[in-house]
Amino acid sequence: MLKVFYNFIDTWNQVLGLTTPSHHRQIIEFLYSVLTDAPHRGLLMAFRHSGKSTVLGIFIACVLYLRPQTRILVLSAETGLASRMVSHIRHILENHPLCSELIPANRKEWSSGRITVNRPLGIREPSVICQGIHGNITGMRADLIICDDIEVPNTSNTPQKRENLRERLRELDFILSPDGAIIYIGTPHTQDTIYRTD
Repeated sequence: MLKVFYNFIDTWNQVLGLTTPSHHRQIIEFLYSVLTDAPHRGLLMAFRHSGKSTVLGIFIACVLYLRPQTRILVLSAETGLASRMVSHIRHILENHPLCSELIPANRKEWSSGRITVNRPLGIREPSVICQGIHGNITGMRADLIICDDIEVPNTSNTPQKRENLRERLRELDFILSPDGAIIYIGTPHTQDTIYRTD
């Protein structure tokens, strides 16, 4: 199955006239391992301008290509940042040669904040929805939660803000489906970072 992800990113880069850097393949490997291996939790930290958000968007599009019924929640420090990721995913879906059948004829939910691909009927949530970390996620359900740059100075520059952020993140387990995955992507902005595991 990992080969499908490799092919997906290579095909997308060919569309762009690029080749796939080796560290992008390593990022895809890591994201795939979080998706497939218990406990389905992972933290990706990479050097600045490494393209981790670019690869993340490609990864999410490939997940939808393989399992269109997947419900994905993208959280960022602010809704605007999350919307940029959803726009990136939408652009890939619209232009990737393997994704043409995912594009709905009626694009009622095909915006900067949410997209819904062609998939089995009866699924209430959008395929991908974005929120700021302090946005309303009550009542949502997700199979994959992406926390993309949720720790920034505005959310972590005081002990109280960091505690509020940690409390918010604890709520994610209540909306995650059984065997769902949570992937954190970001850069520490404080010594007492939320990304510390020790």
